[in-house]
Amino acid sequence: MPNIVLTRIDNRLVHGQVATQWCGSIGANLILVANDDVAGNKMRQGLMDMAAPSYAAMRYWTLDKTISTIHKASDKQLIFIVCENPQDVLKLVEGGVPIKKVNIGNMHMAEGKRQVVGSVAVDDSDVAAFAKLRDLGVELEIRRVPSESAENLDKLFK
Repeated sequence: MPNIVLTRIDNRLVHGQVATQWCGSIGANLILVANDDVAGNKMRQGLMDMAAPSYAAMRYWTLDKTISTIHKASDKQLIFIVCENPQDVLKLVEGGVPIKKVNIGNMHMAEGKRQVVGSVAVDDSDVAAFAKLRDLGVELEIRRVPSESAENLDKLFK
């Protein structure tokens, strides 16, 4: 069983906040970016590599590769999965990736979305994915950085 310490949704994926504050707080030594676009984009990977802490290895896998490969992880790998949106996390969970907790960190405002809290905007598709994750037993929390308190999740489903 892979040792997944946290899964985070952040449309920016890996940046300074994720790399330094979250990685250190949860003790991860492997950051796995599960994203179909980034898996084939060396420029974006290079930018994220610059933000990563020196003690954490970086992997950039498609969602399908994550589903097919995550169970081969060593127990010594403390895995921090970063996804762009809740639909990607749901695909991983439905594919058998044993995600127990999802931190909802940053989902930018865009056309058709509504602001839930300062850094999180959702549309109906996002809410449906979160509801399905919750129904599958995945713990959800809205929290930008580890030092802040989690937001009330009820805001997500209104």
